[in-house]
Amino acid sequence: MTFADFESEWEAALDTEDRYRALIAFGESLPPMDPALKTASTKVPGCSANVWVYPVSEGGRLRFQADSDAAITRGIVAVIVALADGKTPAEVLSTDFEGVIARLGLRSHLSSNRTQGLPNMIARVREAATRLAA
Repeated sequence: MTFADFESEWEAALDTEDRYRALIAFGESLPPMDPALKTASTKVPGCSANVWVYPVSEGGRLRFQADSDAAITRGIVAVIVALADGKTPAEVLSTDFEGVIARLGLRSHLSSNRTQGLPNMIARVREAATRLAA
């Protein structure tokens, strides 16, 4: 499932439950993350569930492996990673993650615990782009 597919499902959802289902389905579309990559250094701090993000540079573009042990949180990290995956570091750094999240109204559908981890997921992706841009 692409981000555009997710966004279409999210916009077509009739209620919060449908939106949760769309978010969970998008998280389920993430490729499996190698368990060996789920380490303290790839774990995103400040999230209510365990979240891991592992960046790789391929031909000057960033690719991400990501996972969470909670279905909704996995969907959230899938959104963040989808917005950055396959882009150059400069493109990632200019991506308006917060604007997309606001446009979707994602925060209004999440508990305060989940929204607290969201900026940390974005920061982890931006840190990778900054490091690989250098």
